[in-house]
Amino acid sequence: MSLVHPNDALFQGEKPFPAIPVCEHFAGSEKLITKALNLQDDLGPVFDITCDCEDGAAAGQEKDHAEMIVRVLNSDQNKHKMAGVRIHDYTHSAWKQDIEIIVKGIGELVSYITIPKSTTVEQVKEMVDYVKNQAKASGITRSIPIHILIETHGALSDIQRIATVDWVQVLDFGLMDFVSGHHGAIPASAMRSPGQFDHRLLSRAKSELVAAALGNGIIPAHNVTLDLKNYDVTHNDAKRARTEFGFLRMWSIYPTQIKAIVDAMKPDFSEVADGAQILLQAQQADWGPIQYNGELHDRATYRYFWEILQSAKLTGMALPDEVTSTFF
Repeated sequence: MSLVHPNDALFQGEKPFPAIPVCEHFAGSEKLITKALNLQDDLGPVFDITCDCEDGAAAGQEKDHAEMIVRVLNSDQNKHKMAGVRIHDYTHSAWKQDIEIIVKGIGELVSYITIPKSTTVEQVKEMVDYVKNQAKASGITRSIPIHILIETHGALSDIQRIATVDWVQVLDFGLMDFVSGHHGAIPASAMRSPGQFDHRLLSRAKSELVAAALGNGIIPAHNVTLDLKNYDVTHNDAKRARTEFGFLRMWSIYPTQIKAIVDAMKPDFSEVADGAQILLQAQQADWGPIQYNGELHDRATYRYFWEILQSAKLTGMALPDEVTSTFF
């Protein structure tokens, strides 16, 4: 019997849920991007790197900065090909130039393009369309994943429509800009825990973002932790974001935050162990219903456990050799 892979058996006629790392680490300068690429070698491919054109480029040097990112990501330093780029926002004169340089230079290998500070779904569509047009002009045949930062009132208001835009893979929550946009109604203390989770305006916004993302088959990503060097603070923030709100990814802005985020967002080991055995048995049964430990399992639970196994793989958890050789 020819064994069918879960992606082919379980997602016929529909898009599989994105399987991407639970952490993305921001780096602005060439020095920090190179350091992050080296860190991927040390820690393994368990996080993405977001090369930042928006805050990383000095005024007047936007073109040089974007070209530097293309040069570095095209080099042998980018071994894992797990790096995206945040471009300038819609109101900045350099956003089209950013897209032109990035798509032409690394359109085949860039992991994603992040769009910040959108205020309407129309802005998002225009920018995504520009990426598509540049990809076509450059002979790029792949769909370049797009990440949208939700950090304004307008973007939150349009969030369900933004989540349906073609090529969008991730909705990111931008906490600090969102708090600032409330004109003092949300205190600065809410940029940290526990306020960032407990303040009702913020818990509402985060819940709406997660619901819109998951309801449209895309990843919700949580904002940064401002405490740079305390592992426990970052770990607790990531754990709350994951277990209480359903975020499946989180930003890092300091190297020590990466491991804390990955550790906090790893799936439960017992679920991984059960899922491995369930999927191996299901594949032998040609993805029909099975019994496991006295319980019935079918395609609904198979999908769940397949996503758990992919998350385990992406967070560096050890998987049985049979699972690795069969599914990965």
